[in-house]
Formats: sequence, C-alpha cells, structure tokens
Amino acid sequence: MLLLPILFSITVYVRSLQLTKLHVPTSVQVGGQAHLSCVWQLGPDDVLYSVKWYKDGEEFFRYVPKNQTPLRKFSLPGIEVTEADSFGANLTLAVDNIITSGRYRCEVSGEKPFFPTVSKYGDMQVIVLPDHGPVISGLLKRYRIGDKLLINCVSGRSCPATDLTWYINGEPALSDIHSLEYQKLKGGLTVTKSTLELEVKDVYFKHSRLNVKCLATLHPIYWKSIEQSAIRERNAIEKVLYINDALKFELDDDRERNSSYQIQHVGVFWFAVIFYSSVTIF
Repeated sequence: MLLLPILFSITVYVRSLQLTKLHVPTSVQVGGQAHLSCVWQLGPDDVLYSVKWYKDGEEFFRYVPKNQTPLRKFSLPGIEVTEADSFGANLTLAVDNIITSGRYRCEVSGEKPFFPTVSKYGDMQVIVLPDHGPVISGLLKRYRIGDKLLINCVSGRSCPATDLTWYINGEPALSDIHSLEYQKLKGGLTVTKSTLELEVKDVYFKHSRLNVKCLATLHPIYWKSIEQSAIRERNAIEKVLYINDALKFELDDDRERNSSYQIQHVGVFWFAVIFYSSVTIF
C-alpha cells in the first residue's frame, strides 16, 4: 500500500492592529486644559470597531463608527470633554478640579470575527500652585555658640505637596537636622511644614552672621524662597578675648605708626647733618 503524504494548510492569523502613540500630559495646572491623543494603525484586513477612553478604569468617552450616534460621552466626576475630533482620537478636557488627576487609557478595537484590541495608558497630575510663598517662624535676632536653634518653614496650600529645602549660608542643610510634616486639608490640598533644629556652632556663622533660607518647590514649574538672618552674640569670655584682640591690634598699629614716625625723624636728622656739613662757610 502506497502512503501518500498529506499536506495540511494552516492559516495563522496575525493581529496587525497597533496603537502607535498615546499622549497624556503628565501635569496640568488647575484652570487649564488637558489635550489627550491616541494614534493607531489598522492592518490590511482590519476594520475599526471602536475607540474608548477610560479614567481609572471607568469609561467616559467612546467612538463607534457603526452606531447611529458614533460619538458618546459618559458622566464621570472630574471629567468634562470640551472638544473631540470625529474619530475620538483627540480629546480636550477642562481641568477645573484636582479630581481630574488619574490614569487615562485609550483602547482601540477591530471588527469581528477576531475583535483585536490594543490599549495604552498614561498618568496625569493636576497641579494647584501654593496660594502663598514659604514662611519662616521662630528665628531669633541673636544666637550664642551652644544655643539651640529651632525654626519652622510652612508652605502655602498646594497639590501635590510642596517640597521644602533648608539652606544655611547658601549650603544645603544636612538631613539629620530637619524634618517634614504634611497636613491634608479638605479638597485634596496639602500644607508642608519643615522644622530645622540644631545646636549653634561657630561653623554656622559667616562674618558673624547666620543666614537661613527655605526653598519651596513644585518641580518643574514652581520655585519660591524666603531668607532670614541672625547675628552672633558673644558670651562674656568671647567678648573679653574679642576686646583684647582689638586692643592688641590697635596697640600694634600705634607702635607701627610711632616706629615709622621715629624712623622718619631720624632720617630727617641725618639728612640735615650731611647737608650742613657740606656747606662752605665764607
């Protein structure tokens, strides 16, 4: 019996629908607009079935070309679609509240029988700038070596929380001498408080002055700082040493001037002797 080879023809379907680009702004200021865009590419055998937009897993917009009303919006807190193109690929959102922050996903599907589906997502943060600059409190006018310095810096209300950084005489303060606290307010805003605590040392003074700066930042769109200073107050021993050094300097200066004065007079004296000794008397 002759066995003939049997050839099987296997057709393998390759899904060619691709979502090539998604744009979701990473940050938008409250009161502004957010522009979302989704770009896809259909394969030679693909037919577009739908384009859907989601925020945090909930659908708020769709485009289904076969429907009698292809474009449709869904009510969702914090979402207001003000503009949309005819394919649902480009949307504009009004950003009036911080609850517009979240994860946005674009989903594109092809027609039957396979209904290929592709999606991508991006995260967006709504930013509320601080309502005022940082404020320093608790700094005294004078400090002695060994005194305790304890001051606070408080930011304005913002979303997300404002970062606060301390500087002493222009140099960043070490992390072990300051701490951060966050106070959550109604409406999703936050106030940041930073405390700087240290024992006053000679190294903290520059020309007998201690300068502190608190820098508030919301990267990359907000920077604001405040600076204050205190002067060095010397204790009794330091005052005596300081006065002694000052008097010594003055005495040395006087001696130098007197020595110079004496040298000048000696020079004049010998000049006169030489001059008169050379004069011929008739």
